Amino acid sequence: MTTPLDGLLRDLAPQVLGVLVRRHGQFDVCEDAVQEALLAASRQWPAEGVPDNPKGWLITAASRRWIEQYRSDLARRQREEKVVALTPPVDPAPAQDDTLTILSMCCHDSLTTASQIALTLRAVGGLTTAEIARAFLVPEATVAQRISRAKQKIKQSGAKFRSPKDLTAVLHVLYLIFTEGSTASSGDNLVRVDLTAEAIRLTRQLHKRRDDGELTGLLALMLLTDARRPARTDPHGALIPLAEQDRAKWDHHAIDEGTELVRQALTTAQIGPYQLQAAIAAVHAEAKTAQDTDWHEILGLYDLLTVTAPGPMVSLNRVVAVAMVHGPDQALDELSTLDLDHHRVHAVRAHLLDLRGEHDKAREEYDKAAKRTLSVPEQRYLTTRSRHPR
Repeated sequence: MTTPLDGLLRDLAPQVLGVLVRRHGQFDVCEDAVQEALLAASRQWPAEGVPDNPKGWLITAASRRWIEQYRSDLARRQREEKVVALTPPVDPAPAQDDTLTILSMCCHDSLTTASQIALTLRAVGGLTTAEIARAFLVPEATVAQRISRAKQKIKQSGAKFRSPKDLTAVLHVLYLIFTEGSTASSGDNLVRVDLTAEAIRLTRQLHKRRDDGELTGLLALMLLTDARRPARTDPHGALIPLAEQDRAKWDHHAIDEGTELVRQALTTAQIGPYQLQAAIAAVHAEAKTAQDTDWHEILGLYDLLTVTAPGPMVSLNRVVAVAMVHGPDQALDELSTLDLDHHRVHAVRAHLLDLRGEHDKAREEYDKAAKRTLSVPEQRYLTTRSRHPR
């Protein structure tokens, strides 16, 4: 469980890293130094109390660690006096917040997606390597290797320390972090709250600092999606589909905030894919019951999304809307043209066959979907549907 101290350290992590990188360059060395400072704070502050200027404390601790690392390099010993002269005052706390700049460096296009995510969660999110490994169910050594290689690539690429004009890569990485947390691709839990919460926290931070329609849309999408989390599983962790969820359990404060953000974005900014996805989520959220859902509006939004951000998963989701508006026959015809190898294709086909009354064929598709997913809650749900088709 996240404590107030954990939250404070995660808020300060990118700010402290920004100060060091702005002052010294060398992203890789600075990031290591900040991690050491965060570790020291997590050990000392619970016993000694949080200092009056926690950001200044972390900057000082990280700067001293940076100097120690710099001194350890024998080839640079002759520059030691110059480095020592750069030591900051005891309580430096520059007002400038470089969170967005650091985040853009973590999302540099020279990095693989997996490396972008891992480095973002550590350098900007303040998560430890072990926490990231647990979240993605991979060995800690794997995450450590990804982070190490990512820092080296940033160093080799000569990435500039400046605020990005284009947020595309940054938004994509935040979206991927949230998506993996919202519907985990593997493991025993459907949702990984640590990832969804971190994605929302970071997106909120950027939204306060940057006026961007797609950033607003992404935050809205996260809030509207996460609002359904309390109703998505039963007490045993089994998946509950959207149509069967108890909507009284949804977080209506998050829905109100997300809906208002969508309205603002759609009326003041150029329409983009995150805004459209958020608008679809808002239509679902505004329906008091599943039967009240305005599927015609959802299909229209998917038609727009297909134009602005075409892709197989968008097309697959649109097929469901087609079935609700035009019936399962037309939806099955469109599904047959979709080139996508994913367990959800079988799950959707099974649902459509159920609607058409072909329960034996639906059972076969549910079985195929259950065998292909690595998510235990999804496996259980699909297996149950196979045994008890509608």
